[in-house]
Amino acid sequence: MQILNIVLYVIVIAIILYFVGSWSYYAFIGRRMNGSISQENFESTMRKAQIVDLREKGQFDTKHILGARNLPYSQFKYVSGELRPDLPVYLYDERKNVCVRAAIKLQKQGFTDVKWLEDRFSNWEGKTKSNKKD
Repeated sequence: MQILNIVLYVIVIAIILYFVGSWSYYAFIGRRMNGSISQENFESTMRKAQIVDLREKGQFDTKHILGARNLPYSQFKYVSGELRPDLPVYLYDERKNVCVRAAIKLQKQGFTDVKWLEDRFSNWEGKTKSNKKD
């Protein structure tokens, strides 16, 4: 019985270390990439960029930044070809790590100007649109 408890503790600790390590890794890479921009900078320069909402379609339809296109991260490797590498790309999601992972993929594809919203989308104060029909 005691060995079973030790094994369970080790498994729980391993899972916690994995999630903390993953979060820390993408936070470090994100800082190194220096792609995080404030809401004010995002909004003032977004007219020159391709704005990408990485959330799922249902969330996008409920509310999204005006002018954004929906390319869910879960399908990102299949739909990222819709973006032009010669134009800046602005990413946003509820989780910064998702934006960093998408930015890494885009940079591997040759994109040179990839930024992401520093805040969560739920903190967005700029113009939004809804695709839901009442």
